[in-house]
Amino acid sequence: MSDSISIFFEAWQVEDAVDRLSKIASAVTENVKYDDPRTPETISGIDALSNYVGMFSANAPGWSAQVVKSETTGGVTRATVAFSGVGPDGDEKVQLGQYFVEKEGAVISRMVGFVGTGEQ
Repeated sequence: MSDSISIFFEAWQVEDAVDRLSKIASAVTENVKYDDPRTPETISGIDALSNYVGMFSANAPGWSAQVVKSETTGGVTRATVAFSGVGPDGDEKVQLGQYFVEKEGAVISRMVGFVGTGEQ
């Protein structure tokens, strides 16, 4: 999958700040809005979003984020993302999250993320 959502999540494993910014900039609008459970307020703009994603790379070196499922209804895409890598105990870990994504044309304009997939 090479759409803007997949490109955006590929950036989560890019450690170089310039490369990460370039990848994110190719996938989102200039005024992109982003929220997830770890953001105290809405993140606005490419630079701020790249800095936030960079914290993931710094705090979870070697981890990746990959879209494993997506579907679109009414112009909103629900994407399930697997965050995976080696945990502090040395074992491979996978954590799922879901994102609701709005686009302008082919690029992301707004994302809202949730931990897990909503299943009990």
